[in-house]
Amino acid sequence: MNQSQAKGFGSRGIVLILVLFLGFGTFQVFTNFPLNILADFYGGAQTVSLLLTIGTFAGVITQIVLSRFMGNIKSIKKVASIFGVIAIIFAWLVAALPFYMTGIWYVCYLGVNYSVTIYALFFLSIIAGQWFPRRKGTIMGIATIAYPVCNAVIGFFATAVYKPLETGASDSPAIFKSFLPFLILATIGLVLFLTMITDYPEQCGAYRDNDKSFTPEMAQKMLEQEIEDKRTTVWTTAHTFTNRDFWCASVVCGLVLMCAVGTMTQTSTIIGSFPALNYTIIMMVIAVCGAIGSWLLGLIDTAIGTKKSMIICVILMVIAGVLGVLACTTGVGALVIISLALVGIFMGASSNYTVSVSVQYWRREDFASVFAGLNPVANIFNALAPTVVSAILYSAMGMVGVFALIAIAGVIGIVLMLLFSPKHIKEVDDKYRAAAGKPLDDALVGRK
Repeated sequence: MNQSQAKGFGSRGIVLILVLFLGFGTFQVFTNFPLNILADFYGGAQTVSLLLTIGTFAGVITQIVLSRFMGNIKSIKKVASIFGVIAIIFAWLVAALPFYMTGIWYVCYLGVNYSVTIYALFFLSIIAGQWFPRRKGTIMGIATIAYPVCNAVIGFFATAVYKPLETGASDSPAIFKSFLPFLILATIGLVLFLTMITDYPEQCGAYRDNDKSFTPEMAQKMLEQEIEDKRTTVWTTAHTFTNRDFWCASVVCGLVLMCAVGTMTQTSTIIGSFPALNYTIIMMVIAVCGAIGSWLLGLIDTAIGTKKSMIICVILMVIAGVLGVLACTTGVGALVIISLALVGIFMGASSNYTVSVSVQYWRREDFASVFAGLNPVANIFNALAPTVVSAILYSAMGMVGVFALIAIAGVIGIVLMLLFSPKHIKEVDDKYRAAAGKPLDDALVGRK
């Protein structure tokens, strides 16, 4: 594709970015906020983190099952819409149920974790890859700013929730009233998705990557060929799960997710251990750094390649972990601020790379099948994150253990990304295509 022909995102592309942003925001708010801020009302952090883990694991298993049928799903959007509607219904119930209806609330919290994981992190990400296969880094870099933005407002959310208790106006927290702005935005995001987004841009008069060098006839022919190639992809579930490069990429994406998500669910405890620090201000700092970092790592992804961008990301993890350990051992608050700001940076990129690496190093028609395997593997780490981090945090290791985990995960990530080889993926792709009687070509040559 001639990048000079793909300036801007197009009106529908901008809507898609907004849908992605609101989808990721829905995931962040309705999984993180109840754990980070409201856990004491529902049995404590360890209980709520276990619920999050179970719900996310159920979503992961569903994704793995779906990965076997990706080429035969005629409309990703239709299936995504079902999970999106379910997610929004459960989100409203999580906010609206009185906090003393604990058992029913547990079911709804499990439900929103399960459904929003599939809707936002799985299906919306696939559609993003189908709309912007070569500019997915930039697109996802913008959309994943939702994560640090949501973390920016968590302090204000906490203040609003507890205000009736602190002023004596009520003996109940203002959970629904505080959640209401997020519920409205989440619902708007779903409505935009249902009414304005299609499986492929050509189905609503737009073009891949907003590449205006295409004619409608060219775009339609490419779309028809891609749908057929997608149905007959050589990257079956078995081939995908036995590929070494797939595992290198999946584990790195998972480690980034685990450290980012797990740490951010415990920010109130971590920051609270440094009395001189203001929680709301620190979360704003993290958000600003995270928004810039998410956008910047996305640009780097598009400009110099996903592998290099991921290496930069895991290096940031090592630095964040080391600074966090130093902060805990010395009591210097400035160090923990810098560490958490770095966590914010790679938090924004954490959901970017599952899309980017799948579409960058495999064929366009193979993207959905590969992503359908890579994303659930990465989300296994995501599912474990709250439970693992809270277990470490409340053990003898404490906060030092949490930041040591980030540093160690970063080192492992560097090693795995150095082992990751686009050239080897091309060799394996050739082998599978030859065995299937498909023509060999240079489509995967020089993928950066």
